[in-house]
Formats: sequence, C-alpha cells, structure tokens
Amino acid sequence: PDSFHGRLLDVPVGTAVFTCHKFAHMKNAKITCMDYSLDMLRQADRRLSELSHVRTMQGDVGDLPFADGDFDVVLSMNGFHAFPDKEKAFRETSRVLKKGGVLIACFYIQGESRITDLLVEQILSRKGWFSPPFMTADSLRERLLKTYEIKRFRTAGAMAYFCAVKK
Repeated sequence: PDSFHGRLLDVPVGTAVFTCHKFAHMKNAKITCMDYSLDMLRQADRRLSELSHVRTMQGDVGDLPFADGDFDVVLSMNGFHAFPDKEKAFRETSRVLKKGGVLIACFYIQGESRITDLLVEQILSRKGWFSPPFMTADSLRERLLKTYEIKRFRTAGAMAYFCAVKK
C-alpha cells in the first residue's frame, strides 16, 4: 500500500516502467532497486531519479550485498526466469528478507502454454534473455513451501503470480 513504511528490494528493477508510478506514492518506504544490466539500470535511473526514498544500484541477485533480514519485502517482477542460478536467487532473496517478510513475484513457468514454451526455447533462451532450467507451477509451489507460507498463488497463461511470507 502507499502507506508502507518498511524496506523494499526490487530485483531486477529492469527499466522501472512497471513500478515507478507506484514507488512515487510510497513516500514512507525505503526502496532499493537493483539490476545486473547497466542498460536497464540507466533507464530505471531516469524514471526514478526524482524519488529521494528510492535508490538504484547494479548487482547480482545471486550475491546480494545486504545483511540477513534487511528487507520487509522483496519484489521480483519477471526476474526468476532470467536468473542463471535460480536456487541461488531463491536463497539470497530469502536471506535478505526478515522472518515474516513478504516475497512478491511473477515470472514465466514452463508447461502452461505450448506456444510460449516454444517461443522461450527457440528464441528467448537462445538470445540469453531467459535462462533454463525453468520451473513448472508445481515445482515452484514445492520450492516456495521450503521457505515460505504461500498467501496467494495463481497462474495465467505461462506466468505464475504469487505472494509468500517467510517462515
């Protein structure tokens, strides 16, 4: 909500096109936006530069430069399907979340749309934009339950959307 007062990590921030408007209204939050791609980060910087409560930084989700339990929320939109080491990404995002912290994410899952699976295999993975192996809805739920209580989980086409609370 706009009244959120905690610390939020957005990884990967990408160009911030989906989040800049929302972050502008979350004036009481301390928001850190991270991306591995300097090109994406430059675009995010342009969109977020006037928001004093938001900082951007280059970094790797597999080696987050934050202390254990630093964040109340980790947001990851369209990230996990691109991360080369998904298990490291899950471990690191969980590590930096406080107990009771919330992971909110959405990303591509395999096996829900044959056309999308072909597009991912034949084009997006070959271009390096997506990194196999990919999760299915069932394997994602199973992975989340190791560390989180799932509050919401849904799929739409080849995307999974979820909100999970760290145990």
